[in-house]
Amino acid sequence: MKQTGTELIMLGTGAAIATRCYNTCFVVRNGSSLLLVDAGGGNGILSRLEKAGIGFDKLHDLFVTHAHTDHILGAVWIVRMAIHRFKEGACPGVLRVYGHDRVLQVLEQICRLTLPASDTVFIGEKVFFLEVRDSEYFSVGDMRFRCFDIFSAKEKQFGFRASLPNGKSLVCLGDEPYNERNRSHAENADWLMSEAFCLYRDRERFRPYEKHHSTALEAAATAQRLNARNLLLYHTEDRTLETRKPDYTAEASLRFTGNVYVPDDLETVPVE
Repeated sequence: MKQTGTELIMLGTGAAIATRCYNTCFVVRNGSSLLLVDAGGGNGILSRLEKAGIGFDKLHDLFVTHAHTDHILGAVWIVRMAIHRFKEGACPGVLRVYGHDRVLQVLEQICRLTLPASDTVFIGEKVFFLEVRDSEYFSVGDMRFRCFDIFSAKEKQFGFRASLPNGKSLVCLGDEPYNERNRSHAENADWLMSEAFCLYRDRERFRPYEKHHSTALEAAATAQRLNARNLLLYHTEDRTLETRKPDYTAEASLRFTGNVYVPDDLETVPVE
């Protein structure tokens, strides 16, 4: 049966040094259109896509939020595999990589330094690095994405607000705490995606504030202030995976009255 609704496929849900789950990256899919958001920290992205049933013949659009290793290094493998498929004639179309100036500069430099010349000739011919600026839009099929600077304290990073064909809005805040300067982008979202490094009760154990991250309780309080309808938590520690879903959900529900989702790797979440 042809898939027509909008859904999130969470390829990875872990923070930077997670080993028991993959680094946070996901696909926004509507019908035959899909956008890969980040790609994790290595070639594990290839098996994640395979397990999710997403072939490179279907993958034409990638958005990279920032240049930290757990988000950008997998993108090098996406570029490499796309070029490999182009060479074989097995991947029609092109690969479009969206991001701000800094992340595209880093990604292209890594590609040109590490891929053979026979691959890099495809950059600008079949692989396109497309800069988006703060508050600018790009579209993938019938999905429209408005990018915004999250005002990162560490590395320039963009989030986005997506307008979906079903009339719903999806906001990705990136992997740092919400900045009030982005209220116009983030408020009244049907779906709000927020990092939650750990539980508030575990803050002394995992020390999220030293890494400029938040807890599930704080992410939930932000979602409540922003009048979100659904909250999805990701980019977590990986020491409590066995109880992460019920525990994070329970803690977030103390401050947020909407629906809370704490997906596992490779879980699909309908955006309804």
